[in-house]
Amino acid sequence: MLYALAPLAAHASEYRAAIVADMDTGAILFRDRDEELNYPASLTKIMTLYLTFDALESGRLHLSDQLIVSAAAANAPPVKLGLAAGSKISVDDAIKAVAVHSANDVARVLAENLRGGREATFASMMTDVANQIGLSQTNFENASGLPDDDHLSSARDIALLAIAIHQHFPGYWKYFGIRNWTYGGRTYTNGNKLLGNYAGANGMKTGFTNSARYCLVATAARDGKNIVTVVLGAPNRDVRLNASRKLLDRAFGTESRELKIEDPDEQTAVQKPKPVSSGGGKSGVQFGAFGSRNAATEQAKKVQKYTGIVPKIEQTGGMFRVRAYGLSATAADGACKKFRDQKLDCFIIK
Repeated sequence: MLYALAPLAAHASEYRAAIVADMDTGAILFRDRDEELNYPASLTKIMTLYLTFDALESGRLHLSDQLIVSAAAANAPPVKLGLAAGSKISVDDAIKAVAVHSANDVARVLAENLRGGREATFASMMTDVANQIGLSQTNFENASGLPDDDHLSSARDIALLAIAIHQHFPGYWKYFGIRNWTYGGRTYTNGNKLLGNYAGANGMKTGFTNSARYCLVATAARDGKNIVTVVLGAPNRDVRLNASRKLLDRAFGTESRELKIEDPDEQTAVQKPKPVSSGGGKSGVQFGAFGSRNAATEQAKKVQKYTGIVPKIEQTGGMFRVRAYGLSATAADGACKKFRDQKLDCFIIK
């Protein structure tokens, strides 16, 4: 049985989605629109660091290694360290730059050095590994979370990713709790203001873009329990901080059903990402065609909300079609019926 915390007052105006879970058991303690698609912004960098920690754990990378900064990395938009093309940064400092300062240029440096100089190749691996550890609603297009209409996730998936790092790479968890870090004569302060200001707070990551709004993954340990909260789409920093604080306050001492993760298979981690929507049949559904990707993205959210299917957005010329493939005939008919029940149009693709 699912025992959820009482919802926060006026939560709809505080955020777009939220979830609270126990990081040791995977129990979901509270959920609110946690499976709706959202832009993850710099929460993306949690996966960039997951893959960095994996490389360190396997010996393919070392904290003292020096990473070369490419021209593409140097030209990344702010927030960044401002590293010059051709310069170098240690892996240890690169991790701190991403975890503390959320540096976009350094996230790109890690991506390029881990996957043969191509951030796009690294992003494909990010999505593939995300699928392997159970993130079924996530697609990455870059290593930093910079705006891209196809770069999507959910509060549930982000919580799952936080739990995966906590369980798979406990030796590197300390990086998410660093409050201040000095590099090149300048001191950078972590945007997670719960650190040092909330009893037991020990991580994890902030995020912001105009599309994503203000996001925060916050973790805390108290009374022998490790809790993670995810708040997406808050209107400002104060709201995301206060919402996270309230969720943590209510979280300790509750139990619920389990989020399950799996260890990724190293042999398949470099293969092409799995399709966003899958199944066992040969049927598909088109849920509409739109003149802009933003409109198609909004429709994709509705598809997921009303049918439980995570569709793909396909661009043909200037049109963006929202489609799901690999469904049985029964599943396709059922999904289309559910969508039409909401007075929304769709048709079956054979």
